[in-house]
Amino acid sequence: MPHASVLHPDPAWRSRVVTAIACAVLLWPMLVYSEFKPWTLFEPQSLAAAWRFASDFLTPAHGEEFLRMVLRETWQTVAIATAGLSLALLGAIPATLIVTESLSISRLGTGRVRFGARALRQAVRWLLVLLRSVPELVWALLFVRLVGLGPTAGVLAIALTYCGMLGKVYAEILESGDAGATNALLAGGSARLPALLYGAIPESASELVSYTVYRWECAIRGSAVMGFVGAGGLGQRMDESMKMMAGGEVATMLIVFVLLVACADVVSKMLRTRLA
Repeated sequence: MPHASVLHPDPAWRSRVVTAIACAVLLWPMLVYSEFKPWTLFEPQSLAAAWRFASDFLTPAHGEEFLRMVLRETWQTVAIATAGLSLALLGAIPATLIVTESLSISRLGTGRVRFGARALRQAVRWLLVLLRSVPELVWALLFVRLVGLGPTAGVLAIALTYCGMLGKVYAEILESGDAGATNALLAGGSARLPALLYGAIPESASELVSYTVYRWECAIRGSAVMGFVGAGGLGQRMDESMKMMAGGEVATMLIVFVLLVACADVVSKMLRTRLA
């Protein structure tokens, strides 16, 4: 009878074990320094509070007065996100005109960008980096101190952060597209704005719209988070309900957030289909 085949161990088992040990050695100090103590979730006091919250959470609040308040605050959340994104576009579009190299008139003919245009482009790029590097929550904390509690702080926070994000991504989308029509318009004496509207945007319209709607969806979520620091909207009401451990009210508000995100996704698909 033929001998049974001999099973050989994994030839790379030593390196795998060493890698796993190294990862554990590096991760453990980080867990200790971050005071990661998951076992506190199973303490009697934590379990009792979690049970009270969960039992209430499974029965969403549906009182008439409460639902009217939720609808009113939901509309304010959408308004904060939309107004903030609109203000961001007012800054992002001019910034896109400046930082997009395919819209540079000075490089036509010589193929090189003038020093002044290059310096201005770099300065605007650094400004966009600054705006998007500061989270909208930090901007909201600052504006709450400056203008007080309410949706104004949320609108300004979204406008600044999303201006940096939109300007960067719009420029990348336009530069990655076909620049033939844009170059033809610029070479024919067209200004940058018509070249953007009739040359660059039609080539990348689907991507631009999709990303803008995605950012609007993110702005809705961001406005909810900023509500926890007093920037208005449904998030501020959720913070109050969380502090009172009102699980039913929190459940209703979370359902509304899910519906808002789903509606934004439907709008995005409809716009992409029409532009396809």
